[in-house]
Amino acid sequence: MMKALHSAGRIANPVLRRQLSTAAGTNGLDFVVNKPGIKANLIDGNLLAKRIQRELYDEVCGITAKSQRPPNLTVVLVGDDPASKTYVKRKSKTAIKVGMRGDVLHKPATIGQDELLELIESLNKDDNIDGVLVQLPLPPHIDETLICQSISPFKDVDGFHLLNIGRYVMGRPAFIPATPLGVLEILKRCKVDTFGKTACIVGRSKHIGFTLSTLLHSDGYGTNNPLIGADATTIICHRYTPPDELKRMTLLSDIVITGTGVPGLIRGDMIKEGATVIDIGLIKMKDANGETLIVGDVEFPQVSKVASLITPVPGGVGPMTVAMVLKNTIHAANGIYKELYN
Repeated sequence: MMKALHSAGRIANPVLRRQLSTAAGTNGLDFVVNKPGIKANLIDGNLLAKRIQRELYDEVCGITAKSQRPPNLTVVLVGDDPASKTYVKRKSKTAIKVGMRGDVLHKPATIGQDELLELIESLNKDDNIDGVLVQLPLPPHIDETLICQSISPFKDVDGFHLLNIGRYVMGRPAFIPATPLGVLEILKRCKVDTFGKTACIVGRSKHIGFTLSTLLHSDGYGTNNPLIGADATTIICHRYTPPDELKRMTLLSDIVITGTGVPGLIRGDMIKEGATVIDIGLIKMKDANGETLIVGDVEFPQVSKVASLITPVPGGVGPMTVAMVLKNTIHAANGIYKELYN
């Protein structure tokens, strides 16, 4: 029998609603913070995510009233990787906070691939489950690509299914991977002008760098397409881009988005005055005293003296990723993409 570690069956109460409302604030850009000694305005991902949670709560209320059940996000966790357990707990906890069900099915690292495929098939067929997410990475004996493709594209809230990838590449409505979607939401909410601007993406991972480049350069004006692009001129750099060339490209750019996992890769002398800098990197390091630090790709003290907007690490893009998973789950519960695909 599948074991649900976390779940919630009832909509969040009015007290929680007031808490979310208070946390989200009422001012337009209250999540953009100016701190003493820092030239750049800081984009507080936690504050922005809480505002979005408030919006999602209202949507969940409507769905629950209409369908007589809250939207359900079910996450499959394989093994006991500490980072994966932390991410899964955060997704489940936030889902419950906005009134959704946030179920976690925890399986041992020794689970066979066929057994995992059977589990996913049962989740695909369960009409009471709206979103299905398998936390990556998986143990070496399991084919991650096969597992991701086994999730129904209508429940694929991670946006990893080939049907969803193909659709958003072609500019059609689809589930979009949560981190790129979160970055676009940050740019949109911070009113960053992307039209005709140059955006440099440092990192070419399938579900972050590639997706961001697709969305940023896509058509965003003069179209009725629900998937709106950013109309930016995009540059992609990666681990084999020579350092001098990387610096030349970032200095050309109005927007720099980096997600390589290389600490201190982006320095202050690599950023154009007044640029927007989004740091997706998340690296654990030890300081001189042996204490664990979490840092990003950006050399924050130097870059924050040059940029106009910057995300911190932690507390920048991370909270937005979770919020976008929940947003995708609500789209799944509404059956929006299923209707469009058919």
